[in-house]
Amino acid sequence: MPVPQSRGLVSRTLLRENAYRAIRDAIVDGTLAPGERLNDVDLVEWLGVSRTPVREALTRLERAGLVQTKPGRSTTVSPLDVREIRSAQLVTAAMHELAVREAIPNLSAAELDAMREANKRLADALRRNDVDAAIAADDDFHGVPVAACANRAIESVLEQFTPVLRRVERLRFSSLGGRGSVAQHDRIIALCEAGDVEGATAATRANWQTLVPLLDSSLQEI
Repeated sequence: MPVPQSRGLVSRTLLRENAYRAIRDAIVDGTLAPGERLNDVDLVEWLGVSRTPVREALTRLERAGLVQTKPGRSTTVSPLDVREIRSAQLVTAAMHELAVREAIPNLSAAELDAMREANKRLADALRRNDVDAAIAADDDFHGVPVAACANRAIESVLEQFTPVLRRVERLRFSSLGGRGSVAQHDRIIALCEAGDVEGATAATRANWQTLVPLLDSSLQEI
């Protein structure tokens, strides 16, 4: 199993969470490809941790649909599954709509500024064709209302299903929805600032729906 050349990425604190995130991100960005076999010994050497946090991370990743385990045989990176990806898109979009609906009454000026700053970084990343930076900025933008709504159920669902979508985007797309996403985000910010719950919710729904044709075209190639 080829793994990144760096060693000891995971600090001694929060070993379980850090191991999970490191392996998850390697699957999402394509470093660990669909169908690739995951070897505990290689993962332990790469992350610089014991086998226990690695096994616990793989168990979480299996629940998230990113790895498949055959007891006593092997653990592999899950293939891209059309039905699971479409389901993840529907659930993720619904959670972001709900987050905006619940967050608007409590959004502060600082949080709106954080959304604007993230959107500026998204625009810059798209100009530079930097997919990683674009996805990070988009995550930060949508993460503001998710944090502001303080609904842990929403956070938990998004933690599980967002990586499924990001995996397809990183493997197949040259950008995150193109420059149109920036204008859509600006509209969401304006509606949130105006306290227009229904308008902001509808704008958020429209923003996530732009992902559907990109997913459909990509999934035809799987």
